[in-house]
Amino acid sequence: MNIENTQSQMRKGVLEYCVLSIIKRGEAYPGDIIDEMRSAGLQLLEGTLYPLLNRLKNAEILTYRWVESSSGPPRKYFRLTEKGEAFHALLATTWSELATGVELVTRKTNEESNTNNNI
Repeated sequence: MNIENTQSQMRKGVLEYCVLSIIKRGEAYPGDIIDEMRSAGLQLLEGTLYPLLNRLKNAEILTYRWVESSSGPPRKYFRLTEKGEAFHALLATTWSELATGVELVTRKTNEESNTNNNI
């Protein structure tokens, strides 16, 4: 079994929720999204983020506006649409249910393992 593949799939499963959570707090520039994800210990490459942002824009979850930059070309700042706000709320509920279930299952497994090791 390839652990890297499993880890990658687990990260992909939460990536969209994390990116939308960052944008929910206010307009976000892709470089700032990448920086925040990295500072949280979550690796995110531009080659992963830009297709995700475009897919979410095409699904009308996100919109953007151009902002002039004094240090280069204009920048796209993304924000949630009304549809995006509702979608984020659904993801938040799903994440909460999933995280609670995983915690219950893994805690039970860890407790059983500790009990067996103490015998």
